[in-house]
Amino acid sequence: MPSGQFKPLLSPSDIRDTVDSLAKKIDEDYAGKTPLLVGVLKGAFVFLADLAREIKTDVEIDFIQAVSYGKRESPSTEVLITGEIGTAVKGRDIIIVEGIIDRGTTARAVFDYLSSKGPASIRFCALLVRDSHSGLNIDYAGRLIGPGFVVGYGMDYKGLHRNLPGIHIVE
Repeated sequence: MPSGQFKPLLSPSDIRDTVDSLAKKIDEDYAGKTPLLVGVLKGAFVFLADLAREIKTDVEIDFIQAVSYGKRESPSTEVLITGEIGTAVKGRDIIIVEGIIDRGTTARAVFDYLSSKGPASIRFCALLVRDSHSGLNIDYAGRLIGPGFVVGYGMDYKGLHRNLPGIHIVE
C-alpha cells in the first residue's frame, strides 16, 4: 500500500468490536430461529465470515453478486443481480449482509430480488452505513460514516486492497 494514499478509518480492533456488537443483536432477535445470511459479493465476504463466526444462533449462509455500473469511485444507480441464489428463500428469515451501504441502491436491488422469492422477512446488516443512505431501514448498522471512498476488509479500490485488515479512506 503506497504511503499517504490511504487514511485509517477503523482499526482491526474497532472492526472486531463492531462485529461482536452486531452478532449479539442478531442472536437476541433470532434466538430459536435459523436465519439465512445473504452476503453481497464481493465487498461483504470478509465481514460475513467474521460475523457468522460470532453469531451463536444457527445460521445458513449464501451469497449473491450485485454489479453496479458507473464511475468506480462513486455509487451508481444501475445494479444488475448476477446469478441465482442457491438456497431456497421462500418462507425464510433473511438477513442481507453488506460491507457498506452507500446510497442504498444495491441494497434496494438485492431486497427487491429476494422479496420476489417470498421470504418471511428481510432485514439488513451493514458494517458501514453512509450518512446519505436515503432513509433505507438498516436493522443492524455497524458504523455511520461520512463521505470518502473506503477500502480494506473486503472492500476494494480499483480491484485491489480487499485484504487490508483495517478500513481506510482513499485520499
